[in-house]
Amino acid sequence: MVKAKNPEIVIIGAAIVDVLVRPASEEVFQTGSYGAEDIRMSVGADALNEATVLARLGKRVRLETILGNDQTGAYITRHCEEEGIELPCGCLRDGLATGINVVLVEADGKRNFLTNDRGSLRKLCLEDIHMPFPEDAGIVCFASIFVSPKIGAGELRTIFAQAKKQNKIVCADMTKCKNGETAEEMAEAFAYIDYLLPNDEEAMLFTGTETASEAADVLLRAGVGNVIIKCGKKGALVKNKEESYMVPAKAGVECIDTTGAGDSFVAGFLYALSEGRILRECVEYANECGAKAVGVMGATEWL
Repeated sequence: MVKAKNPEIVIIGAAIVDVLVRPASEEVFQTGSYGAEDIRMSVGADALNEATVLARLGKRVRLETILGNDQTGAYITRHCEEEGIELPCGCLRDGLATGINVVLVEADGKRNFLTNDRGSLRKLCLEDIHMPFPEDAGIVCFASIFVSPKIGAGELRTIFAQAKKQNKIVCADMTKCKNGETAEEMAEAFAYIDYLLPNDEEAMLFTGTETASEAADVLLRAGVGNVIIKCGKKGALVKNKEESYMVPAKAGVECIDTTGAGDSFVAGFLYALSEGRILRECVEYANECGAKAVGVMGATEWL
């Protein structure tokens, strides 16, 4: 496996391959065949997308993930070697199918996914994550909470507590909760998170609230230090115990494909954070990265 010299950032989570189709239409089910403008294959999943963007921005990244010892896993491994992303020894597993998603992109950029839940996407567990973390890594980011069913509140607490023990900044993205999880149940893990970066739909679904601001309040009460909620065209809401404000989205952006936009946002935030920028500047740069991502097909093709 490729080794990054003294990784600056550790990303934990899934790495798969996306097959993207645009524009996708239900018409294919009536006609049996439908001519899409663009069909392509690229790397995907939150963690690999974030690691790829960070590596292309010049950061040294370690990606804690698992892959099947198959052709798809080899494709991802080659990608990481080319990008300089460190993969841990032992991440390739016999008998495991590397995850592949089919991403159906509508004409307005919205996406729908066909996912193999039996593949590597959902298989990551606590024992797969190498701890303690590298000494030089200042940031540990989990991408994303609720993607890996084997990593619940207790496992997240173990990961985050180890990171804080080593004086790391702890960040996490989020996807939609799948089993009715509550902020109260997750509080033992959330108490270690310095920056949590869900989107508004994810945050409101998880907290049972009707606005992003209300959701942020619930997350803060659960122990999160800073909540940054991605609000699409509106920008991003930033909230902590001292302040609350919106950072407007970039104007005049043409939306081609929203795949990976949130991951590019998070990667941009992590990059700026690792450069020592203040919180507002981190979110401004994150907005800029997310805006660039929606202007192209694929999660990381804007770089």
